[in-house]
Amino acid sequence: MSKVSLADILNLPVAERILLVEDIWDSIASIPEAIPLTEAQREELDRRLEAYHRNPREGSPWEGIKKRVRA
Repeated sequence: MSKVSLADILNLPVAERILLVEDIWDSIASIPEAIPLTEAQREELDRRLEAYHRNPREGSPWEGIKKRVRA
């Protein structure tokens, strides 16, 4: 694999840089165990999961959240 400098990346059109970022993110997301959680993050996730199990209807569906964010 050839090395690419930051300057080379910054010279790409914005659309290509976005695609590059998406590819990089996908490569990171494919190995979640490589990103350790802090104890505080783990506790917060556990708290949210427990709240969901107590009342699964309390949250909002993803489609509804996307509509609110885009509005």
